[in-house]
Amino acid sequence: MGDKVIIDENLFELIMDFDEIATSDPNLEIHFYVFIYNSQLKGELQISEEIESFLWYESIMGDEILSNTLKNEVIPYCLKKRLIK
Repeated sequence: MGDKVIIDENLFELIMDFDEIATSDPNLEIHFYVFIYNSQLKGELQISEEIESFLWYESIMGDEILSNTLKNEVIPYCLKKRLIK
């Protein structure tokens, strides 16, 4: 997120976690954690070596741009729990 974003770590809430095989390496299992931040972000998001860009996603955008993990696990769970619209 960069050093220009101001966050309060106490406002993160774990909403789900699961294991999945890495898209880039079928021999690598990754444990995912998905958090919701219970406030508005303050500051400016920055790209990094690992993150090339950001997108504020809305479910009305469709799922063509999503990874399988987001498409099949995270978004359906968040919609079901009404964490996103």
